[in-house]
Amino acid sequence: MRLKTFHASTMTEAMQMIRETLGEEAIIVATGEDRAKGNVRVTAAIEPAFEIGDEGIASGDSWLQYDDELDSNAITEELTDIMLRHCVPEDVMDNMISCATVMGFDNIKIALISTLEQLFSYRPLPVRTFNKPIMMVGPPGAGKTLAVAKLAARGAMNGLNIGVISTDTVRAGGIEQLKAFTDLLNIKLKKAVDYRSLGNIADDLMKDHDQVVIDTSGLNPFDKNEVKILARLINATDIRPVMVLPAGTDADEAGEMARVFATIGVSEILPTRVDIARRLGSLLSAAHQGDLSFTDVSTTPKVARGLIPLSPSALAQLLMPRLYKSSKNDIVSKQGLQSQAAKRTGTR
Repeated sequence: MRLKTFHASTMTEAMQMIRETLGEEAIIVATGEDRAKGNVRVTAAIEPAFEIGDEGIASGDSWLQYDDELDSNAITEELTDIMLRHCVPEDVMDNMISCATVMGFDNIKIALISTLEQLFSYRPLPVRTFNKPIMMVGPPGAGKTLAVAKLAARGAMNGLNIGVISTDTVRAGGIEQLKAFTDLLNIKLKKAVDYRSLGNIADDLMKDHDQVVIDTSGLNPFDKNEVKILARLINATDIRPVMVLPAGTDADEAGEMARVFATIGVSEILPTRVDIARRLGSLLSAAHQGDLSFTDVSTTPKVARGLIPLSPSALAQLLMPRLYKSSKNDIVSKQGLQSQAAKRTGTR
């Protein structure tokens, strides 16, 4: 089989593109929303004999993946085992196995990376000047304050002028914890007591800072009043909100939380504590249920160099580290990932 992903503003438009490109025999493998781009994403597959194009079947070779018709049962079984070990919810597992089966790779590493690339989106946090404040949101104890400190430290080490704001004025020690980090970085910490002051402070800092990062208090996503307060903060100005989610959370709970955050404008997820978690199904569940893009990942409690941009390959390594131990060349280099992200992101 051959496979292609289509992006369109509406599902109707996507289906029309599929019919025009692949014909009526196309099979829908997976669907989703790409909130970062504001459109829908549909992955479709077709048997080579049904392909439509000016040059016939060969016209699809440059953009479709080829299946050698090899037996894929072993790959399906191994991928299923990976998903079960990480407690991935059934709906997400079905999508991943269906996608991998359609692509038909006979190498588990390639199959896993390709499946993660097809079904999830990735949008690393900027490493250079950025024209929107970046706000960390999430449940209590997720690691938001540490993520803000890591992002501020990375920017400072890259020679950027960083502004930091905290709205965590209720939790005991919330401001003091972040201030300890900002003092070390010689950054003056600003405090915002409500959405009005946040909007004013953020707009002022954006005038003469390369990046502005905002910390928030822990949110109970199932408390309507707390959700309303956070929604006002997110809409105080043009903000890029990122959901911080600790790995090891119950997968179904993570999916429910992601859906709530998505309704108030959150479109990205930053996983934390992956170094101490052994089951990462909650991350896939949250990204799937909330249609969230992966940004960076926190792999260490250390502030310096504490964030790594996520990619399909990096996510595959987290899910199945042994795939990267067969060769030194296969191991994902954290510094290499950061360097690649710097080239990809730039000023956005």
